[in-house]
Amino acid sequence: MTLETRRLGGTSVEVTVLGLGGATLGGNRVRLTDTDARVMVLDAWDSDIRYFDTAPFYGYGRSEHLMGDGLRQKDGWVLSTKVGRRLKARRTPQALDDAWINPLPFEYDFDYSYDGAMRSYEDSIQRLGLDHIDILYIHDIDGFTHGAERQHEMHRAAMEGAYRALDELRRNGDIKAIGIGVNEANPIANALEHGQWDVFLLAGRYTLLEQEPLDSLLPALEKHGASVVIGGPFNSGILAGRETWNYVKAPQNVMERVEAIARVCDSHGVPLPAAALQFPLAHPQVASTIPGPRSAAELNEIIDWMGLEIPASLWSDLKTEGLIHADAPVPR
Repeated sequence: MTLETRRLGGTSVEVTVLGLGGATLGGNRVRLTDTDARVMVLDAWDSDIRYFDTAPFYGYGRSEHLMGDGLRQKDGWVLSTKVGRRLKARRTPQALDDAWINPLPFEYDFDYSYDGAMRSYEDSIQRLGLDHIDILYIHDIDGFTHGAERQHEMHRAAMEGAYRALDELRRNGDIKAIGIGVNEANPIANALEHGQWDVFLLAGRYTLLEQEPLDSLLPALEKHGASVVIGGPFNSGILAGRETWNYVKAPQNVMERVEAIARVCDSHGVPLPAAALQFPLAHPQVASTIPGPRSAAELNEIIDWMGLEIPASLWSDLKTEGLIHADAPVPR
C-alpha cells in the first residue's frame, strides 16, 4: 500500500497519513523486547510509513533510543519528539503503578523553560543517535497531566520559555515544525495567541467516538494555518476491542456508545477499528494519525484497516443515528 502524504501547515514537511506512535516502544503497559520494538519500526517502514513520533517520557528514553535504532540507516523519514520533561538518573525506586514496563533507568522533572527545552532537544538527539529531528512538540501542558490549577502555571511557563526555544530552533533551521502535544483541546486553543505554530498533536479528542473540536478548535486551526496530528485514534483501546478509554476502564455510557457504533459497523461488514482509523483523516486540517501498536501483529492489522474500502452508507448511517457529528467530514 502506498500511503498519501500531507503537508504540515505552511512548512515544507510532508507526513504520511498513517504514522507510528512510539509510546508502546517505551513499554506503555506492555512488555515489548528491544528486538521486537526495533522490528516494529522496520515493519512500519516496509509498510510505507514515513512519519514516526516519540518522546523522552516514553519509557524514560527507551522509545527514543529504540526508534533511533530502527531509523538510523534509513532516509526520507519524518520524526517528531517532545520537550517538557528532563530526564535524569533514577535515584528513587520506580513506582509500583508506573505505566512503563522495563524502562531505561531514568526519572524526570517537568521543565518548560527555554533552557530546559534546549537541553531536552540536545538530549533527544543523543538518545536517538540521529542527526536531526523534524518536529518538536511541547508535551503535556494540559489539565489531564498537571491538574486544573497547576495547568495554568505550566502553560504560562511553556509559552514564555519552551516556545521561544522551539521558535529559535525553527528559525535556525535545526527543526522544521513546532507545536504542542496534549490530551485536551483547550491548551491548543489557548496557545494560538502566543505564537505561530505549525502542527498540533491531539490525542483521543477527535475520533469516531468524540468530535467536540469540530465546532471551534479545528476552524481556529484552519485560520491559524496549522495542521493537527491525531494521536490515540482508538481512544486508548475502546475503539479497537478493549475496555480502556482515556487510559482507564471506560464508563458505562462510553461503552454503550461504542457498542452502538460497532453495531452500525457490523451491519456494513466493516471492523470498528478500520472505521475509527480512517474517520479523522477526512478532516482537511488532519495531516496524519498515529496509533501505537503493541506488536508486529497489531501493526499488520492497522495496515489492513487503513487499506479497507468503507462504504459511504456506513458514515451516513452513523450520522442518521446521531452517533457522529452531523457536520463531520467523512472519508470518500
